[in-house]
Amino acid sequence: MRSNTDWFRDAGWGVFTHFLSATGVPVDAWNERVDRFDVDGLARQLASVGARYYFITLGQNSGHYCAPNEAYDRYVGIVPSKCSRRDLVADLYDALSPHGIRLLVYFPSGAPDQEPQAMERLKWTKYDYGKPGARMPEFQRMWEDVIRCWSLRWRRKVAGWWFDGVYHADTMYRFPDPPNFASFAAAAKVGNPESIIAFNPGVTTPVISLSEHEDYTAGEINDTLPAYEAYNHRPGRFVDGAQYHVLAFLGERWAAGPPRFPDELVIGYTKHVNGHDGVLTWEVPITEHGIILPPFVDQLAALGRAVG
Repeated sequence: MRSNTDWFRDAGWGVFTHFLSATGVPVDAWNERVDRFDVDGLARQLASVGARYYFITLGQNSGHYCAPNEAYDRYVGIVPSKCSRRDLVADLYDALSPHGIRLLVYFPSGAPDQEPQAMERLKWTKYDYGKPGARMPEFQRMWEDVIRCWSLRWRRKVAGWWFDGVYHADTMYRFPDPPNFASFAAAAKVGNPESIIAFNPGVTTPVISLSEHEDYTAGEINDTLPAYEAYNHRPGRFVDGAQYHVLAFLGERWAAGPPRFPDELVIGYTKHVNGHDGVLTWEVPITEHGIILPPFVDQLAALGRAVG
């Protein structure tokens, strides 16, 4: 059963930031960087521009993550842990919630492919985009346990999950028995049954829904801003039952570069998506301290004034 996405639709638009470590960064350096993240400063920025929700990455290919996870440490056995001492997600919730801003998290569907010990211990086989993947049930059960550990840790502090790299739905997840899409979603929702879930198939236009077990579309786009699927779907709120949602970057590329659009385009496209009951998330670069760069604060503020 899908979660209610009314709050997400009503929010209309929000902000996403990448907070990741390069491969080979020492554990102490990663912990110091996580400790420097200014959650209160970011919360003030988001509140000032009128954002109603915010996404942060938990980690990616390097194997560094911005919150403790006992299940990950147990399976992977890296000492000292590459999971940060600070629970940045919990601290972000504490900073955002007084402003009425909901917190969502990004997490890959696969093991960190630049961390050999994690790859081996988690029984993960790296695959290439576009080529068939193996089901890897042992990996999937462990990965669901990692997700479950965080979900139980944060419970209702996290309002949603965006899972990246779900490239091989038919060969990895589309099965009647677990591990499958149902068990994947259940792991994320165990701590908060109302949290909303999206599975990302990669950059796909028109935007699609991968499974009846996702609540909104991942909607990753790069250089093409879809004209709300005019040639493929009747414009409206849902795509095969999932809330229509698009994720795009405001810089030249993900997490970098100056603004690539004039304010008028950002405002107009957001209004266009919202006008069909869709949701639009804009990704912006941040500093080492977690602060949004000034040109993007200005652009988001212009969007907030125009859209509300």
